[in-house]
Amino acid sequence: QVQLVESGGGLVQAGGSLRLSCAASGRTFSNNAMGWFRQAPGKGREFVAGISGSAGRTYYADSVRGRFTISRDNAKNTVYLQMNSLKPEDTAVYYCAACKGSYYCTRTEEYDFWGQGTQVTVSS
Repeated sequence: QVQLVESGGGLVQAGGSLRLSCAASGRTFSNNAMGWFRQAPGKGREFVAGISGSAGRTYYADSVRGRFTISRDNAKNTVYLQMNSLKPEDTAVYYCAACKGSYYCTRTEEYDFWGQGTQVTVSS
């Protein structure tokens, strides 16, 4: 059974940092692109950051570029999202997902495995 489990969310003041982790089990995703999405109350799920398979190339939404960093440790089957300079508008449930392909995946329909989400709340 494939599982993606996120951790590391919480409450932080504006300007602070959090590091999210996503541990995968049940299969290896080293050749799959992995991504982070978020969903704020009353809004749709939006792409935040992605990282390609073995090459590890990264790409970001404009709203987080320069503040967030996605990385992966294929030996641990784990993906990370380092979030710095957090803003109240970053408040959302953050989801980790595994893409069907290996490179550039930014749309939800390109992902076929999802975690349960972790809440990030940024206070002003």
